[in-house]
Amino acid sequence: MKNRIAVVLAAGIFGLTGCASKSNPEAEKAAVGAAQAWLEMVDNEKYSESYEEAAEYFKSAITKNKWQETIQSVRKPLGKTVSRELKSQRYTTSLSGAPDGEYVVIQYKTSFENKKSAVETITPMLDNDGKWRVSGYYIK
Repeated sequence: MKNRIAVVLAAGIFGLTGCASKSNPEAEKAAVGAAQAWLEMVDNEKYSESYEEAAEYFKSAITKNKWQETIQSVRKPLGKTVSRELKSQRYTTSLSGAPDGEYVVIQYKTSFENKKSAVETITPMLDNDGKWRVSGYYIK
């Protein structure tokens, strides 16, 4: 698995070269809350639930079965999450490879049992139902 472990979802929204938008602290706070709740599901191996709580855009990019296979193959070797520290959050309305909308690109400095230093990038978006939901996840 070398130095890069990736779960790239939602048609490549992790070309983090999107246009920066004005700061939006309220959106960032809501998105970070949604990301933390979603990561808790993933940490507890509730992969089916994490899929159900993901953005429609996420679900249109990957099937539930493929998500469960992929996330398990990536996360299992890392072991349990030891710590996770919010590193950055950036509100944007445009991401490369994704439709225009409201996104918050969040990065965490994370330590796992079997990988002491990793960066998790998680991108919630404001979904059609008005809730912030995860649209992509990437571990490096």
